[in-house]
Amino acid sequence: MVPRAVQTLQSVSLIACEDTRHSKKLLNHFSIDQPCVAYHDHGDRQMIEKLLVRLENGEDIALISDAGTPLISDPGYRLVEQARSRGITVVPIPGACAAIAALSVSGLPTDSFLFGGFLPAKSGQRKKALAELKASTETLVFYEAPHRILETVVDMVEVFGDQRQGFLAREMSKTFETYLRGSLSELQHQISVDSNQQRGEIVLVIAGASEKTEAITINSEKVLKLLLNELPASKAASLTAKICGADKKAMYQAALQFQGK
Repeated sequence: MVPRAVQTLQSVSLIACEDTRHSKKLLNHFSIDQPCVAYHDHGDRQMIEKLLVRLENGEDIALISDAGTPLISDPGYRLVEQARSRGITVVPIPGACAAIAALSVSGLPTDSFLFGGFLPAKSGQRKKALAELKASTETLVFYEAPHRILETVVDMVEVFGDQRQGFLAREMSKTFETYLRGSLSELQHQISVDSNQQRGEIVLVIAGASEKTEAITINSEKVLKLLLNELPASKAASLTAKICGADKKAMYQAALQFQGK
């Protein structure tokens, strides 16, 4: 907690929390006894209106989340949007952000990156989302739930290839803080043999595609789509792999996705 955050929480009229039970531990630590209220974007719209009325009446309200920077895959967007639309000043108090913290120590390029938040929970939808990012040259950053981390990395191996470089940051700043770096196949192995890597809060940082890989991917997708107009998925995938030097299995998966299967 930066000093400005503590000072702000001590001075506001009300603290809107993602979960008051979690927040009370933090507030008690700093002897902050300002009143708290639970706030969720998908909750009662009347709560948003109540907060906005208090803000319009000149009160200051702090919005906090359970961990990290509020609104980064946490509640708050709708309240901020409504406040700004009414001309209410919204000021950030910079602090910890898991995505940026993991990226900064990943050893992967940081000059250009894409934050993907949480990927879809179902494998089919997740692989489709990953396929759309396969040719991206930016470093990719994702959050993932511990019970899905292994199957997500398995899907990444299938879509991105087993040699794409990855980095896993787990429980940052906490007791069981862990960092793993290697190819996606190496990460898959480490996660599968060590159940501890399937616990806690996790950030995945994935290397972007090389320019050569991007060119091959774009070209292979064009060829695949043309062949799918004339051939079954398996045959089109096999020919595309031979013509473009692409992975046959990846081309077959792409063919099924193009056909909506």
